[in-house]
Amino acid sequence: MNVYQIGNLAEKLSTNTYPGRGIVLGVSADGKTAVAAYFIMGRSVNSRNRVFVQEPDGIRTEAHDPSLMKDPHLIIYHPVRQLGKGLIVTNGDQTDTIWEFAARGESWEAALRTRMFEDDGPNWTPRISGIQAGDGSYKMSILKAADPEGKGCARYFWEYPAVAGLGHFLHTYVCDGNPVIPTFQGEPERVAIEGDIDSFTEMLWNNLNEANKISLFVRYTDIATGEFQQRIINKHC
Repeated sequence: MNVYQIGNLAEKLSTNTYPGRGIVLGVSADGKTAVAAYFIMGRSVNSRNRVFVQEPDGIRTEAHDPSLMKDPHLIIYHPVRQLGKGLIVTNGDQTDTIWEFAARGESWEAALRTRMFEDDGPNWTPRISGIQAGDGSYKMSILKAADPEGKGCARYFWEYPAVAGLGHFLHTYVCDGNPVIPTFQGEPERVAIEGDIDSFTEMLWNNLNEANKISLFVRYTDIATGEFQQRIINKHC
């Protein structure tokens, strides 16, 4: 077994109908660009009724059709926020918790110790989070149920250096399931980061399941200057 094997992200996505929500953080093949991506998927009408909207410091989700919105508390949030020269990327309102703790000079670990997985039993959807520094290095975390009843929370944290051409992929679910969707297991997956922002964005979007994909955000940040370009794709334009 090669524990350092680098996986193909297109293959991982195309062979999984429902990884749920996913974060990819890494560095371009030339080592000059920090790469961040976040996507959302959904199976219910409520989950699918969303778009990404650009904000001055990142993006937020909003209802595509407000009349169809039933319960906003787990699906409307600010998934991406700027943090100095870095970036916070999460699958929920823990983005704001991390930002608020950082503003007070406290760690992201301390912030996430105040949070738990989502209250959507029996799935108990994990809260996944990432924070990318200006030099391209990054941290990732998952908070998930420690038992089927959702009585305890297991918290995992990882820290990665900036390595040219390497990224890590963390998603909420192993795969689709019925009635319970299996929670992500193990460490974030090592994946290759290839191409410019447009080819990378196209690769991600085209390999997400057509029926379940909703929105995608990608940002490429020049490590030397801090200048960035980003792309947003919404199924509901």
